[in-house]
Amino acid sequence: MTRFEVSTTSTKLVFEVLDDKKVALIQVGSNDLSNVDEETKKQMTLTEVKVTGENIHHKGVGFVATEPGSNLQYLNHQVINMPQGKQLAVVQINRETGLKVTNYYQLYDDTEVIRSWVTLENIGEDNLGIEYVSSFALTGVDQAGDLSGNYAEDNIFYVANNDWTAEAQWKANSLKDAGLDYWVDGNKEQASSKRISITNNSSWSCSEYSPNGMLVNTKTNQTAIWQIENNGAWHYELTDIGTGNLLAVRLSGPEEYDNHWWKELQPGEKFTTVTVAFGQLKGGFEEALDAMTKYRRDIRRPNQDDQHLAVIFNDYMNGLSGDPTTAKEKPLIDAAAKAGCEYYVVDCGWYAPGYWWDSVGEWKPSTERFPNGIEEVINYIRSKGMVPGLWLEIEVMGIKCPLAKQLPDDWFFTRHGKRVIDSDRYHLDFINPAVRKYADDVVDRLVEQYGVGYIKMDYNITTGIGTDHNADSYGDGLLKHNRAYLQWLDDVFQRYPEIVIENCGSGGMRHDYAMLQRHSIQSMTDQTDYVRNGNIAAVGASVVSPEQCAIWSYPLKDGDNEEVIFNMVNAMLVRIHQSGLLNEVKGQRLDLVQEGIATYKQYRDQIPTMLPIWPMGLSQIDDPWFSYGLRNDHEMYLAVWRGKGGDEAQTIDLSHYGNVMNVTQIYPKNDKLTTYTNNNNQLTVKFPHEKIARLYHIKLK
Repeated sequence: MTRFEVSTTSTKLVFEVLDDKKVALIQVGSNDLSNVDEETKKQMTLTEVKVTGENIHHKGVGFVATEPGSNLQYLNHQVINMPQGKQLAVVQINRETGLKVTNYYQLYDDTEVIRSWVTLENIGEDNLGIEYVSSFALTGVDQAGDLSGNYAEDNIFYVANNDWTAEAQWKANSLKDAGLDYWVDGNKEQASSKRISITNNSSWSCSEYSPNGMLVNTKTNQTAIWQIENNGAWHYELTDIGTGNLLAVRLSGPEEYDNHWWKELQPGEKFTTVTVAFGQLKGGFEEALDAMTKYRRDIRRPNQDDQHLAVIFNDYMNGLSGDPTTAKEKPLIDAAAKAGCEYYVVDCGWYAPGYWWDSVGEWKPSTERFPNGIEEVINYIRSKGMVPGLWLEIEVMGIKCPLAKQLPDDWFFTRHGKRVIDSDRYHLDFINPAVRKYADDVVDRLVEQYGVGYIKMDYNITTGIGTDHNADSYGDGLLKHNRAYLQWLDDVFQRYPEIVIENCGSGGMRHDYAMLQRHSIQSMTDQTDYVRNGNIAAVGASVVSPEQCAIWSYPLKDGDNEEVIFNMVNAMLVRIHQSGLLNEVKGQRLDLVQEGIATYKQYRDQIPTMLPIWPMGLSQIDDPWFSYGLRNDHEMYLAVWRGKGGDEAQTIDLSHYGNVMNVTQIYPKNDKLTTYTNNNNQLTVKFPHEKIARLYHIKLK
């Protein structure tokens, strides 16, 4: 047996080549399994690969003991120094099938989270049908070499449930309560057929779950955290492999059993999985999310937007609601500029005189809405010192769009010889070069002819399981489209490096980091209830870095002061997406909008380097009290909300973050309604009624 390892100042990977040349991953970060026996190590498969026609050695449908994954043999490895850390490539081979497998691990200097992906190469003479390949596999997750504990009761599993207008709703249960029981009784071991399976299908990558998970071991005091980086289907699972009391995690993109993905790998052909991120560290969920936040910043395309955090006004939410005209826009532009906004976005509807949902696709301004051309509005925005933007939904074409009737079927997703229709729209297939050329022409027109500096790129339908056009399977067609779309985005940013393109998927339905390593800003939700919007704002930074997480602030025309304050606090520790009919918001209420934006500008430059905190835990929709903050070594910004229900007083324990020296309420500045006190790192706030929010600055020692 021989060992090799790679490490940075933040984390470490250790591998062991066993006597049969199998490679075991025996340490990831704080999780050290180097002292377990060799028979147990034989179960610690580095890569799971299932090839059609090959055997499988387990009960049930989980992806453990796959073939030829279980019988891959070590060939070589290489470590490369990178600007931000190190990259390791481990090469394995299965000569019987002619499959060569390379595992890539990217380690970073500033975070415990590691990036992982796998490349398959067919070096044989026969075609290979790939049913499954893991992007990352670890057996013995969170157990820290202690295999005597009851992992089903010791581990708390955090699942990031996602729903339209209820994004990032983390649910925490023991593995036992989640359905995975402890199988070892003394020396008796049983093979488990149970898996905890979290799967996303279709092209909304976050339609039911965010592609994230955490596992907190209360016995070993360590946490595993992960995310999957694909803008379509993906899968992960936790299972007991039934040997040596080992808990296994498997992360992947699409696969055949759950996602309708199957790939025929021809001789000489390669396939690379989607990338995933995984880390293990000492501490709880907050420490893990700190590490993931750093990682998200490491992999992101460098851009000025995530440094400057400009305030964006969008005319849609509780505003024009898809009914823009020159006459309506101008007074709203005036009000947005007066409030301190720096970008102004004309949302949907600018391309059609009336109902437009099923006719979109040509993306030409409506002369009825803009008699003198949309350039008049765009120039007016610029004259007020703001950067203009337009809404776009480039991946769809309405079934009543004249262009759709002229185009061949190979422009669109098809199944069984028919175009896929979802909500009166066809879905464009970016595998087709003609589709990408069409999309390029649209963007070029918006930027070069109309002069926009911001595009809100929305995405309101889905593909279903995929397309069978020029694909080995429906899922293969979807993955090819996903990757072609990402390459198209890369090309757009190459042409226009200064443009800001907002990632919006009917709100937060596609907030994965395949998209967000490219986009600088993510629309987190389309929640229209400002109180529930606060619940989502308080957890958005758990799945998206704070400086990318855009939250609506939309004061009502006839609300009160506290409603305006609540709306502003929702957005003031992330990205402000200001909206509402500001030209009809009057008096002190408009002053409160201006004050909130002015206050935000005083500290926004710090947000890209601060780390998120949740002193009251990860909140849920309709929690009566909730909080979220940002911190560094010497200070903290903390938002506190009282939603619906609850007592008037709430004490928040801040001792986890250092010694509190001073607490100052920074928004609103003039407040005779609420009170706050600090006693031995315990912040007590009193909000005398429901629907109140406040923002505090806290000095730490």
